[in-house]
Amino acid sequence: MPEILPYLVNALLYAALAFYFWRTRWAPAPGAPAANISFNVIAHYAVLAPLALHAWLLARGIFAHDGLHLGVGNAVSAILWLTVLIYWLGNFFYRLDGLQSLVLPVAAVASLLPMVFPSVRPLPNTGFLVFKFHLLIAMLAYSLFTIASLHVLLMALLERRLHDGSVPRALQGLPPLLAMETLLFRIIWAGFILLTATLASGVVFSEELFGRAARFNHKTVFGVLSWMIFAALLGGRHIYGWRGRVAVRWTLAGFLMLVLAYIGSKFVLEVILGR
Repeated sequence: MPEILPYLVNALLYAALAFYFWRTRWAPAPGAPAANISFNVIAHYAVLAPLALHAWLLARGIFAHDGLHLGVGNAVSAILWLTVLIYWLGNFFYRLDGLQSLVLPVAAVASLLPMVFPSVRPLPNTGFLVFKFHLLIAMLAYSLFTIASLHVLLMALLERRLHDGSVPRALQGLPPLLAMETLLFRIIWAGFILLTATLASGVVFSEELFGRAARFNHKTVFGVLSWMIFAALLGGRHIYGWRGRVAVRWTLAGFLMLVLAYIGSKFVLEVILGR
């Protein structure tokens, strides 16, 4: 029970804040007054409490005496921790507090995954500096594309409601659609740069360890496919002005390839095959 308790507290803190953001930003009760500025500031900084606890749990689980333990549970949990952190920092520059009610419930579930799927063995070759750099930028890229996927789904919902001529009260507090679209492609550009650096550092690491530029496996195939999809999306945006449903399809397709490249393969190997 003492081992389980911090994970449960962390998940409950995320869930409580998600409920608060939902009730004040997305679905306020009819006639209820809007949250004042001081409550908004308090709620914004309150996210630091579960973020700090989550960081401590991740550090304790990942950095062990025998190496880095980054199994599927720790990997997904770390990606969602970074996602919440990026949202929290982005809220200083954009109106993202209403969007936090989408990512916080996912973070609540993800924070429990290291307890459900513990990492039993460390990653090999973690003594190499280039490999540590590779892992860091890969996690950042995953987090940015997670945000982009949530963002594009919300944009699709808002665009459909605008075409129908009725925007629910829950969506009225969101930024304008054009502002959300601009932010989406900034996120995708940042994620694409990090994904490019991830693939490049992977080539350097493979050359240093195995004596060849890349190992032909599912991670390489799906990683390159994801890179090509996002490159095509950004090129189509620049040349043809792609937006709307086209952006939704390409963003989700690229994110799916990215999930299959790492998280999906780790889940199959560790959880299903027990390796």
